[in-house]
Amino acid sequence: MASIRDTLNNLARDYAVAWSSGDADAVASFYAPDGEITINRGDPIQGRAAVAEMARGFYAEFPDLEVRCDMMRWAGSHAIFVWTLEGHHSETGNHVVTRGWEEWDMTPDNKVQSSLGWFDADDYQRQIDGK
Repeated sequence: MASIRDTLNNLARDYAVAWSSGDADAVASFYAPDGEITINRGDPIQGRAAVAEMARGFYAEFPDLEVRCDMMRWAGSHAIFVWTLEGHHSETGNHVVTRGWEEWDMTPDNKVQSSLGWFDADDYQRQIDGK
């Protein structure tokens, strides 16, 4: 039987692979049916369909999107997924590298119930704009 450490490390690896695959439904599959993500204190994006639509937006902006898992930490049903996003912006062609994290509340079957995502939006935009 896999330890919780192995389970969550595999989950983090697989989540990064899903983001890098270009398959928005694969990303959404990591969320509970009514799961949600809130990015930088924005409006919550709730439900798998909405999460998939959000992922499609990132794929439209970055057709060569790659997400890497930099670190995973957990305490009970709470986890932190630290990531690096990299790709070329579809309109400007600029290479963007952004780092951030998601704070997850997990369901008993290891789906994301709630995610609070954080990244430096100003730096992200500066890189897109090439400044």
